[in-house]
Amino acid sequence: MTAAKPTDTADVPDDRRRQKARRTRDALADAARDLILDRGLAATTVEAVAERADVTRRTFSRHFAGKEEAALDFVRRDGDRINALLRRRPAAEPPLLAYRRAVHAWLADPAQPPLQLRPRMRRLLALVDSEPALFGAYQRIRVDAQEESIRIIADRLGTDGARDVRPAAVVDAAAGVLVAALRVWARTGAPGSGAGDLAALVERAYDALTSEIATATADSITRE
Repeated sequence: MTAAKPTDTADVPDDRRRQKARRTRDALADAARDLILDRGLAATTVEAVAERADVTRRTFSRHFAGKEEAALDFVRRDGDRINALLRRRPAAEPPLLAYRRAVHAWLADPAQPPLQLRPRMRRLLALVDSEPALFGAYQRIRVDAQEESIRIIADRLGTDGARDVRPAAVVDAAAGVLVAALRVWARTGAPGSGAGDLAALVERAYDALTSEIATATADSITRE
C-alpha cells in the first residue's frame, strides 16, 4: 500500500488568513456603504462603521484610510477585475477595442453579480457627484486602476507608457466612456428602462465614441 503523500500545510494558515481578511474587508465596505446611504456621509463615523462590521477601530485602519474609501471599495475591485480581463485580451486586438471588450466581459462575468444588480449601487454612485469627499476618493481609486491599465496597454504596444502618449490617451478615453455611462445610469435610469440596462448603455457609449472618432478622422482627411 502506497503511503499517502504528506499534505503541505504551510499555505493553509496563510490562505485562511487571506480569506478572513477578505471577509472583514467586505463587511467593512458593506457597513460603510449602508451607513452612508442611511445616515449621510457627515453623520457616519469610522467608529460606527467598525461597530456595524463587528471589528475594532484599529482593524478598520488596517484595511482602509477612511470611510469614503471603504464605501467605494467596489470601485477598486472592479478596476482590478477589468485590468485582469484586459491582460487576457488577444495581443492582436487594437488597444481601444481590447479595453472595451474587457469592460463588456466584466459586466457579463457570471462569477460576480453585475454592477447594476448589486444592492444600492445606483444610489451610491449618484451620491459621489454630490459629496466632494466621496468624489475625491472615487477619483483616487479610479486613477490608480487607470495607471495599471496604461501599463498593460503600453506592454501590448511594446512601448514606454511614461514617454509614449498613446497608452494614456487610449485608457483615458476608454475609461472615460465607462465613467460617463455609469454617471448617466446612476442619475437617470430606473430598473427596466433603457438606461437601467447598464451593459447596453455602456455599449451605446462606446459606439458614440467610435462614431465621433470616425467622423473626426474623415473630416481631418477631407480638410487635408
